[in-house]
Amino acid sequence: MKAYERLIKYAKIYTTSDPTSEIVPSTKRQFDLAHILVDEMKEIGIQDVRVDENCYVYGVIPATKGYEDKYSIGFIAHMDTASEITGANVKCKVISNYDGNTIHLNEEYSMSKEEFPALANCVGDDLIVTDGTTLLGADDKAGIAIILEAMEQLIQSKKEHGFIAVAFTPDEEVGRGVENFELDKFSVDYAFTIDGDRIDSVDYETFNAAQAVVTFEGTSIHPGDAKDRMVNASLLAMEYASSLPKKQTPSHTQGRQGFYHLVGMEGICEDAKLTYIIRNHSKQSFISQKQKMQAVADKMNEKYGNRVHVVIRDQYENMRQYMHGDMRSVNKAKYALRQCNVTPISTPIRGGTDGAMLTARGLICPNLGTGSFNHHGRFEFASIQKMEKMVEIVLKIVE
Repeated sequence: MKAYERLIKYAKIYTTSDPTSEIVPSTKRQFDLAHILVDEMKEIGIQDVRVDENCYVYGVIPATKGYEDKYSIGFIAHMDTASEITGANVKCKVISNYDGNTIHLNEEYSMSKEEFPALANCVGDDLIVTDGTTLLGADDKAGIAIILEAMEQLIQSKKEHGFIAVAFTPDEEVGRGVENFELDKFSVDYAFTIDGDRIDSVDYETFNAAQAVVTFEGTSIHPGDAKDRMVNASLLAMEYASSLPKKQTPSHTQGRQGFYHLVGMEGICEDAKLTYIIRNHSKQSFISQKQKMQAVADKMNEKYGNRVHVVIRDQYENMRQYMHGDMRSVNKAKYALRQCNVTPISTPIRGGTDGAMLTARGLICPNLGTGSFNHHGRFEFASIQKMEKMVEIVLKIVE
């Protein structure tokens, strides 16, 4: 099965994670894909395959004889998809030999290379898109597909290689992707997440990240008797949101600039809630952002009484600070790209990966691309040719 065929198959399996859930995994539906992957991994010849009670899938390919001392390498991708738009009932469409014109997903939604520049680099490619009602889920099911296609080709080729470990994780999109990762049983010298977009990227600098939940307590009174008595929690939430820096949002920032991103809001007069994600490459600026969120709450509480409450949970850290100059994995990946006639680049990721948290735990794990773009929305798409090139790059890494 080709990588793109795997992606189309996996995309149809509903695996969206839930940032509000406190169970592990955050949604039990992620097991639906995990069990399928276990069967496929066994079928292609990966050994010691298992899925644990937390929905982590593991498998290994032992080193060939005489290659036991070669660097051992891991490959990791995540099974869950983002919750910003539904991942249920995904219907894939293939655009053959994309001609550069506007792609009409349905009667309401279209995408052009002017609005989505990644399309300009895919002219002539065969593209997998959605019907405009869901995300595609190539983040990160394209990564899973690439890894399994590469491992299948490697096993069938009978080429010599060192020890290889493979893992597929739940809940990456909610920042808990490796909380229960059995690192002591994933014994490799270094690893790679296949979880980016551009296939020329070798990324080892991520955001520092946290989630902030801000709750508001109101006092609900009949509006006819509300003078000097009602406190509208929804209006408190609006005041809080307007008190954060207006230019520090995703739509106003780039490069290493951090942001506050309001990802959810709900409210009535009696109570309200805002959910933010906080991101910054600079650790000090990241700390300042978290302090700012509490300071806004403190100021409002002085004004209205103790009605605003902020709970912040750190999610992951910038992996670069934990690499301590060990560039073996990065250099290996860049060499592989060059051998595949791809010029490598390294830029700060405006996001994070499971690899960021694994690197903090001691397993250096930079990120590679998938050939899919516009993640977390209905305009997500994948290039079949770029996915196949990534299979070639993975195989070159393990040579």
